[in-house]
This record gives sequence, structure tokens and C-alpha cells, in this order.
Amino acid sequence: MNFHTRKWVKPEDLNANGTLFGGALLRWIDEEAAIYAILQMGNHRAVTKMMSEINFVSSAMQGDMIEMGLKATRFGRTSVTMRAEVRNMITRQLILTIEKIVFVSLDADGKPVPHGYTDITYDRDRMPTRLPNAES
Repeated sequence: MNFHTRKWVKPEDLNANGTLFGGALLRWIDEEAAIYAILQMGNHRAVTKMMSEINFVSSAMQGDMIEMGLKATRFGRTSVTMRAEVRNMITRQLILTIEKIVFVSLDADGKPVPHGYTDITYDRDRMPTRLPNAES
């Protein structure tokens, strides 16, 4: 698991109980997973297909620093599957796990398109070079 994205829990991220709002955390995870999928598949047009059960293990409080980790676990013809973990940066206490997040690579018409990869990358070789709304 590679932990690259870090967030500082601020007052606007809290729920009525004074802890991190689950919706805010899921928004952060989905955004980070989209970026990760784009880099793994080399395509700006990557969309969330599904998330498996979300397991909230513990909470975060205002002022906590958290880190999100993602790992590609499977490549399909048009998709990439990953696992997510979120933990407290200081205590290393697990906050959340998602066993399966699937993203699909799309063409300009919104149809699934093969991405052509079978292995995980940790460099920027697959960074898309064209903007998503540029002409093909």
C-alpha cells in the first residue's frame, strides 16, 4: 500500500458528533482513486464503476492528519481494481478500508475502451498527454 495523499481534518469536515464526516472522507478517496486510475490506465476518461463495502474502523477528529493509500489489485480489459486504506498519520490507527474500488476507462463517447495495461506502475509514464475534451 502506498500512502501519498494526506489531509488535515478541519472544522468544515466534521459531522454533528465532532468527528470526520464519512461523506467528506469518501469524496477524498474517490478523487484520489480517480487520479490513481487515470495514471494506471493512461486515460483522463476514467469513472468510478463501483465500491465494495466500506468499513469505518475508527474516526478522526479536528486537527488530525490522515493519509490515504491505494493499491491496484487487478487489471481488467477496460478497468482497474484497487484497494483503499485510510489511517491516522501520527498514531497509524486504521480509520477506513475499502476492499474493492473499480474504475473503467472510457472513450470520447463514454463507452468502455481497452486501456492495454496488465501491470501496476509507480512512475509517470502513463500520464495522459492530451486534455480530456481535446479533439482526438
